[in-house]
Amino acid sequence: MSRLDPLDHGSEDVKDLEMFRHYGEPLLYCLLLLALVKGTWSQNPCQVDHEQKYANCQGLNLNEVPEDLPITLEELDLSCNWLYQIKFDDFSSYTNLRALNLSFNNISTIENDSFALNTLLRNLTLFNNSLTEVPSVLLEPLLLLESLDLSNNLYNYSTLGKVFKTLVNLQSLSIGGPFVSKVLKGDFVPIKNISLQTFSLKTKCSLVLYQSGAFSVLNTNILTLDIALDTNAKALLLILKDLAGKSLDRISFWNLFEYTYYAGPTNLFSGLPDINIRELVFYGGKVNEKLLQLILESIQTSSIQNLLLLSIDFDYTLDRSKVDVKMDNLFLKNLVIKDVKNPDILTFDRTFTWFGRVRNLYIINVNFNFVQCDAWSQMENVERLDISNNLLLGSYLYNPLCKYSELPKLRTFTAKNNNLQSLKPISLLTASWPKLATLDLSSNYLGSQYEDCRWTPNITTLILKYNILSVGVFTCLPTTVQYLDLSYSHLEWLNMDYFNNATNLKKLILSYNKLTLISSDWRNPHLQVLSLDGNIFSVIDKGSFNNLPQLRTLTAGDNPYHCTCDLYAFFSDILSNSKVSLADWPQAYYCYHPQQLRGTRVNSYTPGSVECDVRLLVAITVSTTAVVVIFCMILCWRFDAPWYFRMTCHIVKSKYRSRKANDGKEYLYHAFVSYCHSDADWVRGELLYRLESCSPPYRVCIHERDFLPGRWIIDNIIDNIENSRKTIFVLSHNFVNSEWCNYELYFAHQRAISHSFEDVILVVKENVTLKDLPKRFYKLRKMLRKKTYLEWPSELSKQHFFWIQLKNILGSPSNGGQEGLSVVDETVAPEPCPVSEIPPIIYSKMNLPGS
Repeated sequence: MSRLDPLDHGSEDVKDLEMFRHYGEPLLYCLLLLALVKGTWSQNPCQVDHEQKYANCQGLNLNEVPEDLPITLEELDLSCNWLYQIKFDDFSSYTNLRALNLSFNNISTIENDSFALNTLLRNLTLFNNSLTEVPSVLLEPLLLLESLDLSNNLYNYSTLGKVFKTLVNLQSLSIGGPFVSKVLKGDFVPIKNISLQTFSLKTKCSLVLYQSGAFSVLNTNILTLDIALDTNAKALLLILKDLAGKSLDRISFWNLFEYTYYAGPTNLFSGLPDINIRELVFYGGKVNEKLLQLILESIQTSSIQNLLLLSIDFDYTLDRSKVDVKMDNLFLKNLVIKDVKNPDILTFDRTFTWFGRVRNLYIINVNFNFVQCDAWSQMENVERLDISNNLLLGSYLYNPLCKYSELPKLRTFTAKNNNLQSLKPISLLTASWPKLATLDLSSNYLGSQYEDCRWTPNITTLILKYNILSVGVFTCLPTTVQYLDLSYSHLEWLNMDYFNNATNLKKLILSYNKLTLISSDWRNPHLQVLSLDGNIFSVIDKGSFNNLPQLRTLTAGDNPYHCTCDLYAFFSDILSNSKVSLADWPQAYYCYHPQQLRGTRVNSYTPGSVECDVRLLVAITVSTTAVVVIFCMILCWRFDAPWYFRMTCHIVKSKYRSRKANDGKEYLYHAFVSYCHSDADWVRGELLYRLESCSPPYRVCIHERDFLPGRWIIDNIIDNIENSRKTIFVLSHNFVNSEWCNYELYFAHQRAISHSFEDVILVVKENVTLKDLPKRFYKLRKMLRKKTYLEWPSELSKQHFFWIQLKNILGSPSNGGQEGLSVVDETVAPEPCPVSEIPPIIYSKMNLPGS
């Protein structure tokens, strides 16, 4: 259904008539604006657009026309300043002027030829100044004028000069002022051949004289009269008589009775049926039920289709029984009752018959809080009902005790800005309206309850914006809607079951709520427009709207987005989808998280492919892990890690078994000898003989003789090394290549680490280099670079000194011997054995070959 015509005309009417209100109110507005800039008397620069065609000098406290404006100006606004005169050359430079606004100044003088060079001027406004006469001579060069406003000046007459005959392009003319007390017959003769769109006249608060025939020469579509007839009410009869036979789109009366209520017996509006008029407007003034009755009675026999009662001061008599009101033949397309503070205007006709033939009824800002039962029965012809900006509660709007008749034609019901708190009474009220399609309940207090509602099945548009909605409201919403507006309503959650059932929904407005989550389960086959802007969700997952196949327009800006890969994937998908457009992209989309991206536009957030591609990230991770594992395996192989692991396991097991069997055991041997099989003869024939033949003898452990049969070899090795104060290694090439010797060397090496290598004695029997030792014995190799070792000499004469050194290192067999290896430059004392006669020998540090 199209928008309301009379309200649109009413708005235009209000705008047109603003200029004709009493000079006190416009002047007060202007003075207030000037007071804001008062305090500096210097000329402030005007605002000029970039094309230098429009200059705004409004309210700059100017007392003369600026001289430094661009000569290319086409529009100049000098309203609300302190201009008191116009000089002949003030506008001579601005020859391209099309519109000049000089309203709300104090202009009393305009020099001749002031507009002589402004021949292109089409719009001239001198509203609300101090001119004492109509400046007819000044208008002679302005043959292209289309709009001229000379009203609200200090004229005491409304007579137009002969120059107005030449203004053949004139479409809008406003004249008069607060001192015009007479309207004479010949005042408007110069414009009788000009077809005007709008003619407006303002007179004194109480018009003294109106001569018959004054308006008979007017040829206009819209007539606006700011004429108060408190003391001369019968002048209205003459005015309407002069308009008889004319066709007008609208007649507007401003403050027709400004101070008194009409109480005369004469029907002042009896002439209305003789005028072909479409719309009648009453703005302001005092209207009682008598005058309203006269107006309505006259309209019944006229061609008037629209009646607007705007901002009137309504009153009724105490004896209402004297008023006989019956309006069965009041056929109106639009009846508008707006901004009337007294709600009694609705009940002046207690049977409400004046609503009976109205098609569109608007009762806006009338302060009524309930609807009588009889009123509904008189609205059978109403197609659109608007009761916005009142004090209605649901219980006052719908009374279960009333017998509501069906409203068979009502299609649109608007109840904005009331005190409605529940949807259920509305559903019960409208259930008998079979054609209701549009329901507007904006700016109420609805939606805080879980309710079970039943609606007429034809509702296609529901507007609930500016309410206080909770998720419970969805249990009461009609599922037949095609347009649903829930914006600005504090909504935190959505009931997806409702949207799955509302299969006809085409447009959904959820703007500026408190939604924190967008469900991926959204299913609706016909949804085309979705607005989610101004909520508080941070992420929309890719595929969230895959079940909305008809979605064409999405608005989702002004949300605190968390710029992640998921969000990037969603917008990339939407922007690549030619079927869906982002209405507010990209200017309304900003990152809120993470902190380093706050304030960045979402379209500038471009994460790398590795960051957002899970498959690529997994592939890189797996590859890196594989490389690390392979590298570790190579390192383990290169440095004999398995061997270390096996030996560690053996040591732990042996320690565990040894701890159980030999807890607290003391040393049994002075030395444990580790050697390979090829060196067994030398060990038995030389080493054992020399050590065990001493007195007292050394206790020496060798595996061939002293290992306990039946035990694990590893256990024997570990136990005997642990039970020996020293460990002697007979190093040779065969020893290095022997697996078991390596075991013994490793276990001794492990023990030596905790004893600072003091219990290890190395006997080099053959020429063995550091490179020949296994690399896993890095501590032992390091020790050999710094510690003294014994080398078995091949010369027989040197062997005697070898045994002295060895026994000296082992110490005396009786006291357990000295601790530790010999130190560099250490003096060795003779042993109790038969070699005590040998003089002390100084041992120097030696290095293995190849070290």
